[in-house]
Amino acid sequence: MKKGKLRLVVKVGSSSLAAAGGGCDPYKMSLLVSAVSKLREAGHQVVLVSSGAVASGFRGLGYQQRPRTLAAKQAAAAIGQSLLMQTYTQLFGSYGITIAQILLTRSDFSHRGRYQHAFQTLSLLLEKGVLPIINENDTVSVEELTFGDNDMLGALVAGLVHADLYLILTDTDGLYDKDPRSHDDAVRIPHLPAITEDVEALAGGASRLGTGGMRSKLIAAKTAHHLGISTFIGRLGEPDDLIAVLRGQGKGTYVGHKPEEPPLHALPTRKQWIALHSPVSGQITIDSGAAEAVLEKRRSLLIAGVLEVSGSFLQGEVIDVYCDGRLIGRGVSRYDASELQDLLSAHHPAKPSGTVIHRDQWTEAAFLT
Repeated sequence: MKKGKLRLVVKVGSSSLAAAGGGCDPYKMSLLVSAVSKLREAGHQVVLVSSGAVASGFRGLGYQQRPRTLAAKQAAAAIGQSLLMQTYTQLFGSYGITIAQILLTRSDFSHRGRYQHAFQTLSLLLEKGVLPIINENDTVSVEELTFGDNDMLGALVAGLVHADLYLILTDTDGLYDKDPRSHDDAVRIPHLPAITEDVEALAGGASRLGTGGMRSKLIAAKTAHHLGISTFIGRLGEPDDLIAVLRGQGKGTYVGHKPEEPPLHALPTRKQWIALHSPVSGQITIDSGAAEAVLEKRRSLLIAGVLEVSGSFLQGEVIDVYCDGRLIGRGVSRYDASELQDLLSAHHPAKPSGTVIHRDQWTEAAFLT
């Protein structure tokens, strides 16, 4: 991890904030705010991704436990989000910290313009010393209440702001080789260089109050790793615990590089959008020579290497690229599908030339999730 001022994304889940009977637990909230404030006092920039809206609001609808239907969750979130922000405003205000609420949906990431605006807004808030607090806009989500859960939202936000570290706070102190709730001999895994299928198999389901179990946290950490960001997964027990994480002394599991190691290579913002968020409008198939040029020689993709065009995409839209039936990457096309098909036709008088996908607008399949 680099030295000096860091940009950090801290995600806290419902089970780490909510009281057993509903609403926010004052002690848990105060502990979180104190820990985040210490990061700020140390000179670091922090983005807080906070769950808890549904958990804070379902009692206001007369429910005795977290509701299951989408409509009830959305209504509970509408009540709970304002309660959550009232508490944050009061607690962070006691430390002289101004907060800003940002509610996002999945479409804010897939729409190129809104994605850019989100990046610009977050960047300005951080430059001005404001603490952004992000949650999904649960009340208007149309497919699922979350991005899957806020663990993934936090990973995508970490990529968006080019964070140096993503910290996921949960109700367990990291990943264990067995379920510590049922095995006294379970051993915590302090470091994982990468997330494999075997590692994912160690994780269980979601807790009762939250939607994200350990498996979702590992998948989010895997996405962050693809974006060039390491992750820490652990429990917050004391106000100094987050500072300890930056020193490599966190009580949890580090995923990716260790704090004392050089940082990972971050994926640029535009390539993040292409890899993870952009709608795919078509595909092309290329020959092995063109695949070698883009994958091994790091060159742009030329028309001469294109064998087949599928779909009705337009210039500037994102397309998948295949070779021998295998997806090898994704990028922004410089041609309409009809133009490419015309250039490749046997009736076209000239030999095809030009660039289909420029190197700067290309991402390899390894980054696609």
